[in-house]
Amino acid sequence: MSPLGPALHIAEAFSLQPSTFMRLRACLLAIASALSLASLPVAAQGIDLARYVLVDLTHEVAANGPAWPGSVRPFTLDTLVASPSTAMFRLTMNEHFATHLDAPRHAAGGGMTTEQLPLERLIAPVVVIDVQRQAAANRDYALSVADVEAHEAQYGRITSGSIVLLRTGWSRYWTDPARYFGAVEQGATLHFPSFGVEAARRLAVERGVFMLGVDAPSTDIGAAPTFAVHAVLGAASVSGLENLTNLDALPRTGALLLALPIKTRGGSGGPVRAVALVPR
Repeated sequence: MSPLGPALHIAEAFSLQPSTFMRLRACLLAIASALSLASLPVAAQGIDLARYVLVDLTHEVAANGPAWPGSVRPFTLDTLVASPSTAMFRLTMNEHFATHLDAPRHAAGGGMTTEQLPLERLIAPVVVIDVQRQAAANRDYALSVADVEAHEAQYGRITSGSIVLLRTGWSRYWTDPARYFGAVEQGATLHFPSFGVEAARRLAVERGVFMLGVDAPSTDIGAAPTFAVHAVLGAASVSGLENLTNLDALPRTGALLLALPIKTRGGSGGPVRAVALVPR
């Protein structure tokens, strides 16, 4: 039966005036049309991945991967079942091992924990600052405010809501822990490049970026006496990405980053699969 049938019978029964009936009829036709449209399937809004090059910025998680000096069994993969038809393992690992995300809670008592991070802070446009030349000359190189200003002079102001990645070239030492960290003994002074404190403050506080990342072990340089950059990020509710790779495949601007960590309740960070979408 048409949706109008019962209503028209009601109108006739109440002897409505022609003008009133026509207004009622028009209103009911509009309602019937809306009901018909609501029953139609809605087409999904897809992303045409053929328009992008997908770049994996993540190292494999493995027991022989480089771990922060002094770490105790940072990663194990124990076999529960392994047969021709079934496999199941028990994964045990430190939050801050291999390619991982530091949630603000990692360096700030009241900072957001891993599960509290909004998705819009994990999926954002990427800005890449390149200091490979400086890092090759000085393994303790710290990004400076002058470096940030030089980048902005050439590529434009870094906007709020961006993710800034620091390309040092250090990921090429990933399979050589002594070179990657600069030392492997617990308590030894480490040596690798990363962000400087004032540059981190310029980006996290003044520019309002959502995340800082680096292709080295930490967002602080290895020789830093304290984790001062971590403190800046924690206070500003900015996350950190550490132990990235393949940053040489990214343009200085224009890519999109998806950095989705394990959603651990109360966690201070965790393993992350970081993937960039680079327009072709």
